[in-house]
Order: sequence, then structure tokens, then C-alpha cells
Amino acid sequence: MCVAQNLQRLRSKRHLSLDGLARACGVSRAMLAQIESGRSVPSIKVLCKIAKGLKVSVAAFLEDRAFEGVEVLPAQQSKRLVSADGAFVSRALFPYDTARQSEFYEIRLRALGEEVSEGHGPGIQENLVVAQGVLEVSVNDERYLLSTGDSILFYADQPHRYRNPADSEAVAFLVITYPERLD
Repeated sequence: MCVAQNLQRLRSKRHLSLDGLARACGVSRAMLAQIESGRSVPSIKVLCKIAKGLKVSVAAFLEDRAFEGVEVLPAQQSKRLVSADGAFVSRALFPYDTARQSEFYEIRLRALGEEVSEGHGPGIQENLVVAQGVLEVSVNDERYLLSTGDSILFYADQPHRYRNPADSEAVAFLVITYPERLD
């Protein structure tokens, strides 16, 4: 399934009109209609707003089949979200799982790149470990400089930012944990 089909499925499951979803997430009805029809691909920022409005994970838009006990995900087949400027790439290693209530991502941030989040739903936590390079993580304007092997855990329902202050790409692994079942 693609983003368009999943958006339509999730909206219908909640008995929301396009207008109702627009009010819930702060994205225009016209933009939602374009995404649902496949005429527009949303940015990461827009997808996060829609996910927050629907009370689902961003990964819920990327799922295309159910888990059947064992799953191998070849790197070239994993889904990627790329920021508008291309500086930030998030690769879903495994999508949201209702039993674990978590998502697992590899993120890459090019030299001097930055990704900003307005915050996710209440109680959502992010746990990040730097695998390569240096990352500056800001949570509510408090900055934390992390080097290879360092990790951070924080509530992600507040504004936060990832910035790479170095002149080489940074790679990190991110686990997002949800406080309750989303869908």
C-alpha cells in the first residue's frame, strides 16, 4: 500500500471527512485530497501533522502488509522519507508494531544538515543512539551534543531538533515508543 491508500484507509476507519481531518491536523482539505488521490506526495512535516491528527505513527502510512512471524527487510526495499532539502533521510527498519508499540529507524543527516520537529503526540518517546559521527539534539531549546556510541531518551511530544555540526554525514538509530495503542 502507498501513502495515499493508507491515508484513505485510516481516515475512513475513523469516520472522518476530509474537512474533519483538515481541522484535526491543520493541513488543508485540498492538500489532503491531493495526497489521498496520489497527486501529491507529502513532506515529512505534513505527514507528521496528519499522523498526529489521526493519532497514528508516521509508519502507519508506509505499511503494506501484515507481520507473519519472521520478516527480513533488504536495505534496498526499505521505505525512506527524505526532507525537502534532502539533508535528512529516515529509513524505516521496521514499521510501527501494535504489540511493541514502537517504530525503528535509521536516520542519516548530511554535514551541517538539520531536521526540526514540532513534537509528536502526548507521551511519545524517542530513544536515539549515534552510530557514526556527531549529532546535536535539542529538546525545548536545551542542546545535547552526542558522539558515536552516545544515546539520548526524551519525550518527543515537545519541539525537538536534530543537527549535524560536523563536515561528514551522521548516522543514528532511532526507536520511537508510543504510550498506548494507536490504531
